[in-house]
Amino acid sequence: MSQKFQELINSERPVLIDFFATWCQPCKVQSSVLTSVKENVGEKARIVKIDVDQFPAIAAEYGVRGVPTLAIFKNGQLLWKESGVHDVNTLTNLLNQHA
Repeated sequence: MSQKFQELINSERPVLIDFFATWCQPCKVQSSVLTSVKENVGEKARIVKIDVDQFPAIAAEYGVRGVPTLAIFKNGQLLWKESGVHDVNTLTNLLNQHA
């Protein structure tokens, strides 16, 4: 998975990673927000969910201490990372800035 993750974040277009856990209530809220964000940004960016319980090494590598944590990568660079639930407009604007 780590190799695939590296390939994923090395993309030319921005990738929003949603670090989540199945037991986390705020993560479920964030997930529905991301559905709307995806509709807004279309092909300009990718949104990928990573379960921190299934991939603890990746979460640890990027300093994910709480869920949900969102991170935006482009060309292998971490451009933005924040914990907590974020709204549609904030995330859409962030992805459009980096597209």
